[in-house]
Amino acid sequence: MVGSGSKARHYVEVNPTLVIMAAGLGSRFGGVKQLARVGANNEAILDFSINDGQSAGFESIVLVIRGAIEADVRDHMAEQHPGLEVSYVRQEDLGPERDKPWGTLHAVLSAAGAVDEPFAVINADDYYGPTSFRLAAKELETIEAGVGANIAFELGKTVPSRGAVTRAQCEVTDGQLTAIVETNGCERLESGELVADGRVVSEETPVSLNLWCFHHSVMEDFAERWTSFYEANSEDPKSECQLPTVVGELMKAGRLSIRVTSSPDQWIGITNPEDLVPAQAKLAERGV
Repeated sequence: MVGSGSKARHYVEVNPTLVIMAAGLGSRFGGVKQLARVGANNEAILDFSINDGQSAGFESIVLVIRGAIEADVRDHMAEQHPGLEVSYVRQEDLGPERDKPWGTLHAVLSAAGAVDEPFAVINADDYYGPTSFRLAAKELETIEAGVGANIAFELGKTVPSRGAVTRAQCEVTDGQLTAIVETNGCERLESGELVADGRVVSEETPVSLNLWCFHHSVMEDFAERWTSFYEANSEDPKSECQLPTVVGELMKAGRLSIRVTSSPDQWIGITNPEDLVPAQAKLAERGV
């Protein structure tokens, strides 16, 4: 189990914000997977995340979407969360205009105008579990400028029963993130062994699934990094400015340190069409 470091913490009263990245194209899924019905009452995964987040103390919800699905998202939210105040942010409004979204860093930065408190970031199509949100809310009680946190997951609880996936493996020293390494070929063999990039690894190997906690002042650093990225990649139609990459750059520059805390929760997610039925079954088993 990865701890969260031994440095003294100063607790402050916060009204944390939950930023949900829901602007993806869903090209591999073949549709709007952010709204794929996975629950017994037609819930999408993001609905469970909102419920878990509210139970953990997240008082504000920000949905980062794209204009093409805004009406569908608003209708879905009215159905599943009547009366809930939600801030909607269109990622493309940050610009520049492009068919393909500019990546997860760009998505978070597009929400800057809606965030004035410490905040957590999640993917709309990943189910993190209630404990994960409680851990995130606890981290945000002591988040300050220049400090962030990642709620990591045990690799063995994030791989499907069949097939290989890519996971962002966390290198951790004394509860502090030192590096994130994109690792291919994470899968469970017929023998039951867990492998990553062809090597047998521990079930508890920490991986990041984009559950981050930040002080709102980090948006200034994000804006600076986005500007640099765009200047270097504006002509590349497939380039993406990704949140983990920018976090790593800020860590290397000494402008951000990241605490790591492990969640014991089982991850559930959908990427491809064939993931939908297993996700529905797993959620039903958990009684979510």
